[in-house]
Amino acid sequence: MSTVTTAAGLRPLGQSELYVSPLGLGCWQFSQGSGVVGKYWSKLENSDILDIVKVSLEGGMNWVDTAEIYGAGKSEQALAAVLDQLRLEGSPHADPLIATKWWPMLRTASSITATIDERIRCLGGRQIDVYQIHQPYSLSSIASEMKAMAGLVKAGKIRYAGVSNYSAAQMVKAHRLLQEHGLRLVSNQVKYNLLHRSIDNNGTMAAAKELGISIIAYSPLQQGVLTGRFHSDPDQISRLSMIRRMQSGLNEKGLARSRPLIELLSALADKYAATLGQVALNWLIHFHGETVVAIPGASKVRHARENIGAMNFRLERQELEQLDAASRAALK
Repeated sequence: MSTVTTAAGLRPLGQSELYVSPLGLGCWQFSQGSGVVGKYWSKLENSDILDIVKVSLEGGMNWVDTAEIYGAGKSEQALAAVLDQLRLEGSPHADPLIATKWWPMLRTASSITATIDERIRCLGGRQIDVYQIHQPYSLSSIASEMKAMAGLVKAGKIRYAGVSNYSAAQMVKAHRLLQEHGLRLVSNQVKYNLLHRSIDNNGTMAAAKELGISIIAYSPLQQGVLTGRFHSDPDQISRLSMIRRMQSGLNEKGLARSRPLIELLSALADKYAATLGQVALNWLIHFHGETVVAIPGASKVRHARENIGAMNFRLERQELEQLDAASRAALK
């Protein structure tokens, strides 16, 4: 495990022995333009990936999150290649904690066991610290999948099991099933940000707190909306794909509804000499205590620098509550 500490400090991931920085590096952007999911992002040069990873890890992140479906292993391979390069350079940051995910669609739980060696190969032989079921839809039951995950832990193939996109009931069930094998579910990776807070209302956040399960927030900046870039220059919206506009609520009505929130983010950004995105990330990792960690991605080095800067200050409790109120008003 990396010995890096951040200004915000490390925190436990669920009820595990893993201590992670509040922000980890999301590696979806490293898909190299491969596969249906990978085509969401443009292909990055290996040198750019190296710089992004180096800046992120040197700046205080001690974990990375990738997935099988991100370019059919291309993201895992790209990550492994740059970590190999950091080792050659003698970097003390060459061995971050690694989280990746198994893709369940049209597969059975037997695939979890059958494909684990390929995941390890794509990661350059590295240990998988957290292995996650990417979403709850497969040809097997949650019980069968948790049995397979427990088998991987006991075989030493992975250290801990997590899930992604699970509802409160599915998450609780997975946790209870793992307990039957003497294990605990450490995390549930879901979409969560100031403009997408369904888990606050559907019981997922409450259940995670009760059971000591970490929430790993993906899309923490709502596809860039929380940076304020589309509010200051709405013409940028027309250059985005239809699917991205729909997923992010990027339309005239949505921009108008969220403008007060963006204005509050801007005021706090001025106070802390930060960016709007950094303030939004800071809220995410502090409003719920240590329950929420987040995985912002980066397709440019400046994105990586901005991400790590979000860990270098802490909003006051009153400010966290003000953002909470503005966020809820924007979502009405």
